Amino acid sequence: MRIAILAFPRFQLLDVAGPADVFAEAARQLGKPRAYEVQVIASQEGMLKSSGGLCLAADATAATHRGRIDTLLVAGSPNIQDMTSDLQLQAWLTRQSHSVRRFGSVCTGAFVLAAAGLLDGRRVATHWNSVARLAAAYPDASVEADAIYVKDGNLFTSAGVTAGMDLALAMVEEDHGRELALRVARELVMFMKRPGGQSQFSAHLAAQTSERSQVRNVQDHVLAHLKGDLSVPALASHAGMSERSFARLFRSETGTTPAEFVEKARIDAARRMAEESDWPAKRVADAVGYANVDGFRRAFGRRLGVSLVEYRKRFVR
Repeated sequence: MRIAILAFPRFQLLDVAGPADVFAEAARQLGKPRAYEVQVIASQEGMLKSSGGLCLAADATAATHRGRIDTLLVAGSPNIQDMTSDLQLQAWLTRQSHSVRRFGSVCTGAFVLAAAGLLDGRRVATHWNSVARLAAAYPDASVEADAIYVKDGNLFTSAGVTAGMDLALAMVEEDHGRELALRVARELVMFMKRPGGQSQFSAHLAAQTSERSQVRNVQDHVLAHLKGDLSVPALASHAGMSERSFARLFRSETGTTPAEFVEKARIDAARRMAEESDWPAKRVADAVGYANVDGFRRAFGRRLGVSLVEYRKRFVR
């Protein structure tokens, strides 16, 4: 399968290298070096310099490329807006979208697809910092603010940077099954499914942002003891602080209250269980620390905007 990744000047290097490594590892695991053939297609001739300064020699340009493409991905760039007015590139993308088996984007590459009209009426993802801009500029696209990646028919779009690897892994799973995808994930030290499932904003990621060891220790404690007493008094005691000082420090460091973090951590875990099991709501609620299933349902709906049943319909394959 030929995988073509379209890149622009100041492209995000991981938007290209991340998916390329996933496909290359899948081919190695299959014992078939040509199972996936990755090509980089540039928007213009010459060496491409990434946003980090490293240069890449493309295999072809959109104008010179020949041959059939199985999967076409558009990489992101800090200067992506400069590419959204390129009518020739839009025409090329439109033609390719009719002939490829699947197509999509990594990070802000979604803007180029949107400019070509290829996201109209489709569910899409992009980097969290570009969600509002994409939704405002292209209202015919349904932008899912919190998604790591979105599959809508033959369209695959992902959130920023490393999320392109999640996207590529999902494609490998679609092509060759979960067992191979799991082997690839293990080899590349990736999560088969990230903690928090589809979310760009899981509690596990939030727990990496605090600079104070006291707060990080409490966050780690929460993530490891979801069924325990996670009230503010209990967490303040764990931190060795007064309730008022703890609550003030926690909000200052994380931008959220301890109770909000606890709820997010529990719903992240519930989301994962919903994807990986057929447990009823009551069992999921108990497993993540909710004594009352109605309270769990309200929290799940508040955090994700859908019920547990609806979430499974949308995200569980």
